[in-house]
Amino acid sequence: MRSPKITKKNKPLESGVRRIIGVDPGLASTGWGVVEQQGQRILHIAHGSIETEAHLPRPERLLSIYMQFKHILDLYEPGEGAIETLYFAKNVTSALPVAEARGVVSMALAERGLLVREFTPLAIKQAVVGRGSAGKDQVQELVRLILGLESIPKPDHAADALGAALCSAHTPIFIDA
Repeated sequence: MRSPKITKKNKPLESGVRRIIGVDPGLASTGWGVVEQQGQRILHIAHGSIETEAHLPRPERLLSIYMQFKHILDLYEPGEGAIETLYFAKNVTSALPVAEARGVVSMALAERGLLVREFTPLAIKQAVVGRGSAGKDQVQELVRLILGLESIPKPDHAADALGAALCSAHTPIFIDA
């Protein structure tokens, strides 16, 4: 696991504050990013990626993602999760390992009873850039600007995960009364 990029210490949340973890799942690299929404302000908390080695058997790689992700959840204590939906129009063979990684991340979020929201790449682009046809570089630059970061979050999967978290922050939550 790459070292998390931290901008402020984890602290108990005040009422009306949302802490959201965004996830861009993948077997080789699962990006994650944590933001905190305080009214109209959205603050960067941390981001990083969980890397697995290609020579390991798939079950070991999935277990590694699951255990490391649970550690990240323990560390940052998000109140909700945002996951990019599976997109495999160009490479169907990569869909299964990504789906499995997505499954272990979803299971870790569900174990904690967290609200888990799913967003398409199109919805994330629209929430971050304002256009569903935006390029990856545009999304990454807007993530940097919105969160007031000095540089584009690295690796790319972490930037995508922060985009998912921002999409969740910009999407109202409707709770049944």
